[in-house]
Amino acid sequence: MVNSTQISYFVLSAYFYSDNFKYLYFVIVMSLYMLIVAVNTSLIVVICMNRSLHEPMYLFLCSLFVNELYGSTGLFPFLLLQILSDIHTVSAPFCFLLIFCLYSYASVEFNNLAIMSYDRYLAICYPLQYNTRMTFKKVVLLIGVSWLYSFFITVVMASLSSSLQLCGNIINKVYCDNYSVVKLACSDTTANNIYGLIVTSFSILCPVSLIFYTYMRILKVCFSGSKQTRQKAVSTCTPHLASLLNFCFGCFFEVFQSRFNMNSVPNMLRIFLSLYFLTCQPLFNPVMYGLNLTKIRNMCKSLVFAKM
Repeated sequence: MVNSTQISYFVLSAYFYSDNFKYLYFVIVMSLYMLIVAVNTSLIVVICMNRSLHEPMYLFLCSLFVNELYGSTGLFPFLLLQILSDIHTVSAPFCFLLIFCLYSYASVEFNNLAIMSYDRYLAICYPLQYNTRMTFKKVVLLIGVSWLYSFFITVVMASLSSSLQLCGNIINKVYCDNYSVVKLACSDTTANNIYGLIVTSFSILCPVSLIFYTYMRILKVCFSGSKQTRQKAVSTCTPHLASLLNFCFGCFFEVFQSRFNMNSVPNMLRIFLSLYFLTCQPLFNPVMYGLNLTKIRNMCKSLVFAKM
């Protein structure tokens, strides 16, 4: 039995490409990362610099875009270094730091989407009371709790995993994954499994349940309301629902390919699916909200034409 303190590094065995393609992959990943940084930073600046966008919905969007930058920056620089490296290893402390970044990103994303659905629920179902129910202090509180809660539960999860006794150090992925580390354990993982179940319930099932409830209420109001109410609901809720479905799609494939045997699936496709939630979501959200929300679209147009 090998104690976890003796594991100084992990080997990432999912990298398979030859030297002929690694520079092409590097350019592709670098281009994606630069695009993610550019579009999300631009929208954050647009929201922060325009007082007309200092409304709850746009402040929640700003938190969402900051989270996209946080998650992408936690992964992409590491991927770029691994692509150029001939030996795909990562130190144990950095591996758990990577786990913290990726899992806290996912938790903040779900929490943000749940808070945004609650915000839309108040705006559509209680329009006259919206300003008194969704105050600036409440917005700050919801965003702060969302981030702090995600950081706290992820720190506990990473601490439990780092204290395990491990019998190996090979992870069959292109980045560190908590489940892959736990599978290497020789010691009892009951505490990890119970904590993982509790965290999953609170971090995924609770936000999804809140989203489901709020949209049931929104649909009820839309069916019994005016045409203007339905148009408002469609224009503000469509990007949110599309973002939620896209993120759930990415998380589903990440969880599925981690838990089940995917040897029959081409390795390149497995890598793409495991990176989907951190590659497509940070690009998908700015496009959806930038194109569908009139205020953001008009502000972006005015900035572009002002520079021409």
